Amino acid sequence: MAPDTSDGVVHGPGARPGFVRRLKAAVTGDPDARFVHLNNFEVERVWGEGEPGLPGAGLSLNSPTVNRMEEVGVLLVDEGDAVILKEAVEPALEEYLRGLGLAAGRVLTVDRNTPERSVAVDALDSPRLLAELASMADGRTHLMPMGVSVHEERLAAATGLPLAGPSAAVCKHVNGKLFSRALVDRSGLRQVPGTGCRTVDELAAAIEEHLADGAGPVVVKESLGVSGRGLVVLDSARRGERLVRMAARRGARLDVVVERWIDKECDLNYQFLVGRDGSVSFETVKAALTENGVHRGHLFPPPLTPAQTAELETAAQTLGKGLAEAGYFGVVGVDAMLGRDGTLYPCLEINARFNMATFQNRLAERFVLPGRHALATVFDLQPRRVHGFAEVREALGGLLFAPGAAACPERARGVLVSNTATLRAGAAPGRPFPGRLYAVCVGDGPQDVNALRSAAARALEKMVEQA
Repeated sequence: MAPDTSDGVVHGPGARPGFVRRLKAAVTGDPDARFVHLNNFEVERVWGEGEPGLPGAGLSLNSPTVNRMEEVGVLLVDEGDAVILKEAVEPALEEYLRGLGLAAGRVLTVDRNTPERSVAVDALDSPRLLAELASMADGRTHLMPMGVSVHEERLAAATGLPLAGPSAAVCKHVNGKLFSRALVDRSGLRQVPGTGCRTVDELAAAIEEHLADGAGPVVVKESLGVSGRGLVVLDSARRGERLVRMAARRGARLDVVVERWIDKECDLNYQFLVGRDGSVSFETVKAALTENGVHRGHLFPPPLTPAQTAELETAAQTLGKGLAEAGYFGVVGVDAMLGRDGTLYPCLEINARFNMATFQNRLAERFVLPGRHALATVFDLQPRRVHGFAEVREALGGLLFAPGAAACPERARGVLVSNTATLRAGAAPGRPFPGRLYAVCVGDGPQDVNALRSAAARALEKMVEQA
């Protein structure tokens, strides 16, 4: 019997193998293969190095906080697998996650955590870790990056661990917004009105065309932009002309898309797997929560009708076929949008890599059962000192998603903490610093999970204020 995906989440422990086994089968052909996870967040920055972009939108170094988002990778580590982190997980947090049946595998750490470097770059500069990884090269253990860039290719070559994914060149190509638009155009899927541009002249013509009829603002996006950077909103021809002049001073070539503004009901993200054999398997769809183009969480199941979910499943098959033809296999996340008028736009852009929704898949299979809802979220705090998981647990009290939930998941409710590394990564002695806490609120419905989040936010803010 086919698994139930009508609410956007695959349910039923006996319906089909778990997500990690499905992923292993797709990318290696062996559901029992072993993975060494490497969660190189914002790999797009590496893909975008040296590429022509928008004026003033150059790529900077990752922040220490972004680099420590890799700790959420422990949620995907199955027995026999490993994950490379910049530092060990807090013992109290690791014990908590293992009590929930998560974080089952080994944690490997880099020799030295340089906060401004990605985990992949730190790993390449770690003789001890490289030797340990080389000792694991048994033909069935694969390096599973969040996304493949030249750094991950070098790490695979240095350790003898085969990549569980295509080349960096293929990944860079299919992750460009220009590739997404071209694929959607060829496929006949509904497209946001817009134009792909590779020269300043094409940019000028596209801005003039899409602003001419007064339909509203246009958005100009770098093809390999990341997390809201490399994006400009234009609401007048005058602003468009200024952008074109600035771009012209930088040279004639650039890779951007120009798209009309769509009044949205909600953002969506759906995932599917593309196998080495070209097969396509739909996974999940969630409402994506964003702020100024930056990911802020997911709500699932999303507010979609069965017909709308079916339309996304059909789109996944079409897009997956195009990605396979381009040489890609692995996890795919697609950003989509539901307009206020009810129009579904099934592909704004393709992210052929893991995204935050990917890391939620194992816990969703365990705890987000039919009739349940979840809100994956982030709490932004301004701590004055480092707070560990023990303090977070005490502050949340009865709001915490308890390890006993594993015995009765159909009634489990609470805030499941998934990462504390980002809460301390930006620590600055003697003054407040930005800290993030990642969590998933599980409850009875959208109102319930939002209420859980609000109550948790108050408790965590009180923790910080009283420190």
